[in-house]
Amino acid sequence: MSRILSVGISEFRVAAAPSILMTYGLGSCVGIALYDPVALTGSLAHTLLPAPVRFQDDGGRSAKFTCWAVDLMVEELGKCGCAIDRLVAKLAGGATMFEPRHRTTHGGIGERNVTAAREALERCGIPLVAEDTGGDYGRSLEFNTATGIIMVRALQRPIKQL
Repeated sequence: MSRILSVGISEFRVAAAPSILMTYGLGSCVGIALYDPVALTGSLAHTLLPAPVRFQDDGGRSAKFTCWAVDLMVEELGKCGCAIDRLVAKLAGGATMFEPRHRTTHGGIGERNVTAAREALERCGIPLVAEDTGGDYGRSLEFNTATGIIMVRALQRPIKQL
């Protein structure tokens, strides 16, 4: 029987199989999942913003910011015995929920969150193997650490499997 762990906004969690990591209500936020298929261990983050507006030292790093979440997740997965070169990533969320009033010349928050996540994954050398991003609707995720499969649920839309 799997244990179910909830991941809140601006948080990340690491869990080994058999576990289900869940996060709800991804709008412009992005869900980042990292998975080691040999260790059967994964991490799920629910990030809120692409990056801090002002410089913050490392003592202030948190999964609130997409630019730092991947680094924090990799650090914790390494402590749990995962090999960084085996990690794969999946993304979901990054919707455009409040347009066009809150859009900048660099895009909306959702779009910038997805870009920040891709950049962080590339910087860490982690391949992005699947994603369900963009659109104008919210999503909830269920990440099964035994299989690496993520079920993406959205209101009035078919369930997607990543």
